[in-house]
Amino acid sequence: MNPTSTTPVQATASMKSVSLCIIWHMHQPYYPDDLTGECALPWVRLHAIKDYFGMAALVERFPRVRLTFNLVPSLLEQIEGYLSGRLQDSIQQLAVIPASELTEEDRQALLATFFLVNRTTMITPYPRYEELFRKRQLARQDGRYQVARFSPQELLDLQVWFHLCWCHPLAVERWPELKALIKKGHGFSEGEKTRILQLQDDILAQVLPLYRRLQDSGQVELITSPYFHPILPLLVDRQSARISMPEARLPQPGRQYPEDARWHLRAAAESHRERFGRPPRGLWPSEGSVSRDILPLCHEAGFRWLATDEDILALSLGETLERDADRHLLQPDLLYQPYRYEGEGGPMDVLFRDHALSDLIGFQYQKAPAEAAVTDLLVHVRHGARGGLKRTPLVVIILDGENAWEHYPNQGMDFLSLLYQELSRASDVQTVTPSEYLEREPPTATLDTLFPGSWINHSFRIWIGHPEDNMAWDLLSRTRDDLAAFERDNPGFDSARSAQAWEQIYIAEGSDWCWWYGDDHRGGQNDQFDRVYRTHLAAVYEVTGREVPLPLLRPIAQPSGVRQASLPDGLMTPVIDGRLTHFYEWAGAGHYDCRDLGGAMHRVDQSISDIYFGYDYDHFHIRLDFHSKNALESLTGRELVITFFVPDRLVFELTAETRREEPGGNFVYACGERVEFSVRRDRLWSDGFGELSFAVTLAQGGRPIETWPEHSPVTARVPRRSEELFWPT
Repeated sequence: MNPTSTTPVQATASMKSVSLCIIWHMHQPYYPDDLTGECALPWVRLHAIKDYFGMAALVERFPRVRLTFNLVPSLLEQIEGYLSGRLQDSIQQLAVIPASELTEEDRQALLATFFLVNRTTMITPYPRYEELFRKRQLARQDGRYQVARFSPQELLDLQVWFHLCWCHPLAVERWPELKALIKKGHGFSEGEKTRILQLQDDILAQVLPLYRRLQDSGQVELITSPYFHPILPLLVDRQSARISMPEARLPQPGRQYPEDARWHLRAAAESHRERFGRPPRGLWPSEGSVSRDILPLCHEAGFRWLATDEDILALSLGETLERDADRHLLQPDLLYQPYRYEGEGGPMDVLFRDHALSDLIGFQYQKAPAEAAVTDLLVHVRHGARGGLKRTPLVVIILDGENAWEHYPNQGMDFLSLLYQELSRASDVQTVTPSEYLEREPPTATLDTLFPGSWINHSFRIWIGHPEDNMAWDLLSRTRDDLAAFERDNPGFDSARSAQAWEQIYIAEGSDWCWWYGDDHRGGQNDQFDRVYRTHLAAVYEVTGREVPLPLLRPIAQPSGVRQASLPDGLMTPVIDGRLTHFYEWAGAGHYDCRDLGGAMHRVDQSISDIYFGYDYDHFHIRLDFHSKNALESLTGRELVITFFVPDRLVFELTAETRREEPGGNFVYACGERVEFSVRRDRLWSDGFGELSFAVTLAQGGRPIETWPEHSPVTARVPRRSEELFWPT
């Protein structure tokens, strides 16, 4: 992304105005063990005192800007649980222990978890926190920390800084005590630590009243998602996944739970009305996941519009949404209007988000100065006025309202403040909420169907099809069947406990668990998500007084060391220039995460962080990402060796040159922000297709420093051209 490369579109008197709808999606998994009140992870509480508070408090400063917030009911339930004292997480428990009384294991846990933040934006700006981080890195030995190297004062300062860095800048501004403690920087007392935790409780208590106030003032529209964030189409009919994934192996066939989907929708609408005094008109289906089958259920629950992704629109219409080199839509009229589905169960208005603009905010603008990023975004929004619609074009942006900002300088305040300021001033861009736009300009375009898929590659691949995902679905089905059979056999069973058991089923139907199963998303907390998922299913048996089945006591997720690389989704042709030319350049590539998958090789001086790979009709491509700029610069004086086994050994040695192309064009590579490499397929196989495996080694003077994968090469299959023509897109 190069925000400065696009020429700004200047508003003129003859140019049509554009309506801009921004929906910030607020969601976290349901972490609590309802039988103990303990939360496995602290992210609801911490995002609440930073993002949920800060996003609303900032909007309040720009009353001319109208926005929409999607508040997932299971998130709100957890916020209320913290406020009532019903919930507590392990981070809280570690934080309240006096530093001088921490046990050996407490100290290990403290050093392992109190740096789980973005280092660049949340550690480095604070000298004492950065000092403690560096010391922690040096104190790691054989998978544990040398805790004796840390004094009680250092551990106390760490307890304080972890919680200070999660306070949003507007909270620091509103509560001067926080600003004073940040200025103090070190040498905190136990009393000051206690006061920070009390102030965070005060911030937490402000969150829901603040959103209610913004709604009541008319500045924002509040909408919701299905209660525990399930993938509705997969609840209604798992077989709908086959439309976009025809070759996928799905879990037990024939399992349909439309009554569960109905519960999630009705419970969401009712809880929203109770919390905010009015029913929600709009729905963001979990992960933008839709199908024609869910629409009658949504209408029945009282929803009048929902939103999903642009790819769903293209496939529903049988069209292609193409963009030029600057990512402007070539047919903006197709996307920049609402649609009405007239079918079984009643009408439903459907909005489609601009995927590219949403991703620019979520993943790219963090790297640019705020002024350049805002200019670039508004150029794209104004481009929507260039179509031939006889109505006001509607540009819809939808993305997480929490996860992006820790990657931005100043927690995104500079970017968002400037964006809201420019939108307040703009005469040709009007911010709107979906409901007010639809009331003013009802849809005139119609849909005959709605392609089943999500906002991620218009499929459900993240949540179903991988052996781990399928095992999770099968355990859910088995537990649900057991509960239904138990109720049939015990008609007099306590109704309250039965309802509690069913709620654990609904929690386990949430999308978040399968998000972390399989090879799609890997991180340091996969095992925790696995444990939480199985805890919810086990609770069904515990609540009903039965023995927990053995399969629920066994991990579903494979240990990190035995995971395999995810494979490419289809054909791709990157520009071999050593940088990410555009966001979609490597979309659909295979991926190997060296940070998570390494065993003994996972160390602080590791250079290579990720390997991406893919192919087009003529070439096989590899991209190498590095942990830092310093790691990339360390290539100087070293050799980067890519070894293919096809089946004979074929070696390519790369040096830190900006770009090199072998005479004859057999291979080319470039070093810049990353390393990109491309080799002709007929160099690997005489007929251009087949099985291959490869490994990447960083060496110096012929001596290997690190090799990825550590134990066995990445394995892939490149199909013959006749098969590629039918490759799923």
